[in-house]
Amino acid sequence: MLKSYVKVAWRNLRKNKMYSTINIIGLASGITMFLLIGHWIIDEWSFDKQFDNYEHIAQVWQNVSNNGSIGTGNNQPFPLGAALRKDYGSDFQRVAMCTWNQTHLLSPGNKVLSRAGVYCEPDFTKMLSLKMSHGHDNLADPNTILLSESLAHSCFGNENPINKTLQIDNKQAVVVAGVYRDMPYNSTFAGIDFMMPWEQYARNEGLYNYDNPWRANSYRVFVQIADNANMEKISGKIKDVKLKNVREDELTLHPQLFLYPMSRWHLYSEFKNGVNTGGLIRYIWLLGISGIFVLLLACINFMNLSTARSEKRAKEVGIRKAIGSRRSQLIYQFFSESFLMVMIALLISLLLFQLILPYFNQLSDKRLVLLWTTPLFWVACIGFCIITGLIAGSYPAFYLSSFRPVSVLKGAFRAGKSATIPRKILVIVQFTVSVTLIIVTTVVFRQIQFAQNRPIGYDRNGLIMVPMYSQHIHDHFNLVRNELLETGAISDMAESWSPVTSVWSTNSGFNWEGKDPGLALDFPNNGVSYDYGNTIGWQFVAGRDFSRSFATDSAAFVINEAAAKFMGLKDPVGKTITWDGSPYTIIGIIKDVISESPYEAVRPSVFHLSKDAGTQMVVKINPALSPREALEKIEAVFKKNNPNAPFDYQFVDQEYARKFGDEQRFGKLAGIFSLLAIFISCIGLLGITSYMAEQRTKEIGLRKVLGASLFSLWVLLSTDFIILIIVSFVIAFPVAYYAMITWLQHYQYHTTIAWWIFPVAAGGTLFVAFLTVSYQTIRATRMNPVKSLKSE
Repeated sequence: MLKSYVKVAWRNLRKNKMYSTINIIGLASGITMFLLIGHWIIDEWSFDKQFDNYEHIAQVWQNVSNNGSIGTGNNQPFPLGAALRKDYGSDFQRVAMCTWNQTHLLSPGNKVLSRAGVYCEPDFTKMLSLKMSHGHDNLADPNTILLSESLAHSCFGNENPINKTLQIDNKQAVVVAGVYRDMPYNSTFAGIDFMMPWEQYARNEGLYNYDNPWRANSYRVFVQIADNANMEKISGKIKDVKLKNVREDELTLHPQLFLYPMSRWHLYSEFKNGVNTGGLIRYIWLLGISGIFVLLLACINFMNLSTARSEKRAKEVGIRKAIGSRRSQLIYQFFSESFLMVMIALLISLLLFQLILPYFNQLSDKRLVLLWTTPLFWVACIGFCIITGLIAGSYPAFYLSSFRPVSVLKGAFRAGKSATIPRKILVIVQFTVSVTLIIVTTVVFRQIQFAQNRPIGYDRNGLIMVPMYSQHIHDHFNLVRNELLETGAISDMAESWSPVTSVWSTNSGFNWEGKDPGLALDFPNNGVSYDYGNTIGWQFVAGRDFSRSFATDSAAFVINEAAAKFMGLKDPVGKTITWDGSPYTIIGIIKDVISESPYEAVRPSVFHLSKDAGTQMVVKINPALSPREALEKIEAVFKKNNPNAPFDYQFVDQEYARKFGDEQRFGKLAGIFSLLAIFISCIGLLGITSYMAEQRTKEIGLRKVLGASLFSLWVLLSTDFIILIIVSFVIAFPVAYYAMITWLQHYQYHTTIAWWIFPVAAGGTLFVAFLTVSYQTIRATRMNPVKSLKSE
């Protein structure tokens, strides 16, 4: 019997090629997009879950009062780890201090490699349960190093790397103690190519000699709570650990520590005024809902065409019942057709998924693979086929199988107007979803463009950042600068504490005339060399830049407009600011330089001259030369003066563009969804109009014989569909407006929802739908009426 059901179902698919093709294309498109977005969501949701102690790992964060609000961050002072172990040892199974992931030079023999790694305490490797390929994960010996598999291969090829020696930053020799498998790409620790002992870093940096070690927040603290401990209770216990250790003049910051679980690091990373406001989780919800709706559109097509063809299938049902078929057999037959179509669509979608996946990975910055070997994936596919088949086949199975054969075969059966109501509702739902997605995509891209067009306060064209791995270039900075100027490759160059596109240092301890004594501060503070402002193109509002002509500039500040406004100083140039008791004179005010998020307000910032500004170099390429020619000359000079270090650089405009990565990826994915939704809706509309035209062939022929014009026939067949689409606009507009108003509120600096977005989205959708309906209706009206009426 099952074989008969499948055979008849296949015969019906072949007999109705157009409707079958439309259904399969729509379903395959919807399933493919659903698979892509499903894999993306699973990847995001499984972030960091590869670690064995996932449920017990947390990072110590802090809320700090500064600049009139509460700031939240995960930078901590280096004594914190020892304090937690000493006073709360029973609550924690492991505590580990760790630096941020930074690039260093590694020299295995004659090679010189630049790779990113961390210094960490021994508990860090145990906490992450590193999967070791060779050796051990013990970092107790300060002269050892752990390498990732990929780095070990780059350093030593296929040789066993254990006990081999490396030079770090051309300073210190370390021995390879172990090799661990590369960190998962979808984890917080992706990109850590090596790990070195914390003790080595503490000695090199002189951390134990700090006169106020609790002030500088430069490191991360990871903890693994005891198996039976409660994270919220421990978080409450440690709240005031830092507050008890800071100096009296720093009490206004009122630091409050708390544990932030690993499960929330990736998706819930945004805080405003000390309260978590979400993060990437909103993209998961938006794209997940969009993916479900796109798939729903494909199912709606199936149901629409099934209802549209109900009258034609009614005769088949009548004949089958007349020759003895039971209703249950008819139900099984209709479900067989539905399941067969869904299975074919699923097979096509799996092929499409595999073909599209490389491009999708590039677009979404992922490394997704089809989960062929995962039993859950195939269970989900089978479950999907069953659910979709049941939904899409339910109408013909239960409704058509209920017809009385006598009525049908006498010709008394007519679907009637009530039968078209579900079909009209489904068309409205389809275009409501499509228009909503178009509006969402438009607003997202407007927000990105709005932030990209925001004045950034400097000229990033031709600007490159060069990290300094050693002091050699810094110690011979003027020599290198003069050589580069002589080559004509650069316009200027300078040094700084922080990259142009980031803030690596913030400070408190600032005072000025009229400042509220109880006001806590945390200003970004960048130590720079002479010519920094000229190199990046500072835009002065008042005053001047640092100059070698003024010896007093060693105790001077250049501040941004945000700082001048925050301080409330009238004519700030020439006024004095004290920093930790030392006086500094304001010599210039510049327009706000965007170094952090382009969606947020610029923080009050200060710049000062520093003899130790040797972390980053910023170089302005001569615009008269091509970038390639200029970079070749710059590299030659750097190699000449520091042959033991690679010449690494980053274009500032490219680094700045990365700040829009999440929004751009979301916008592109939403745009693809919008196009796919319109495509699926329109092919469904094409199928329905085609069937309706076929059903009204005789009516069209009769009207033409009686003198009806082509235009009047087009109006007759098109009006109902156009009205349905217009109704979908009325529903979509408020839904899309509310969704995007809520989304934009997450950005302090955001665009508005322009009124023209709605008519443009409606007009574009109406135009495409208009073409779809018109094609089929005009085709029907141009038929020879003799052919349609000769049977009468």
